[in-house]
Amino acid sequence: MISICFATNNKNKIAEVRSKVGEEISILSLEDIGCFEELPETSPTLEGNSAQKARFVADKYKVNCFADDTGLEVDALNGAPGVYSARYAGPACNPEDNMNKLLLSMEGQNNRSAQFKTCITLIIDGKETVFHGAVKGTILTERHGKEGFGYDPIFQPEGYLVSFAEMPLSEKNTISHRALAVEKLIDYLKTI
Repeated sequence: MISICFATNNKNKIAEVRSKVGEEISILSLEDIGCFEELPETSPTLEGNSAQKARFVADKYKVNCFADDTGLEVDALNGAPGVYSARYAGPACNPEDNMNKLLLSMEGQNNRSAQFKTCITLIIDGKETVFHGAVKGTILTERHGKEGFGYDPIFQPEGYLVSFAEMPLSEKNTISHRALAVEKLIDYLKTI
């Protein structure tokens, strides 16, 4: 069994990925490797942030790892919040604050098209590989559902009549942006 660190402190993300990889791969958290510091995230792009975090952990802790960065890109807001999705409402914000700001920004907008995008940077023995996943959908006018995290209660994926937060994790894990990127990551790991 291969062990690899997922360079995140987000327990929801770790649970989502662990449920996807099954028994073949052991996913370690930052806590598992003794990393309790804030990872650098200063790039203006999702790709840059995922690479920055993965390099930091690989270099400092000498482990094989991967890091992701995810953004919600809203067409009517010229791609915002994008790379700033996690701190859209300010540095000390929480998911509720972010959703409130987004819903306020979208008031009166007819075009509610958006997409969630994930970029994963994997570093194995110093070699970097990048994986992407995206899911298109619509920004709802109010919250729906209690599952998921982040913007899930206000994002309805294309082809569905419910928000991500109304879906069981097992269903979301088959269609989400992160799930699609993680699937590519897992397929790659099985080849090494």
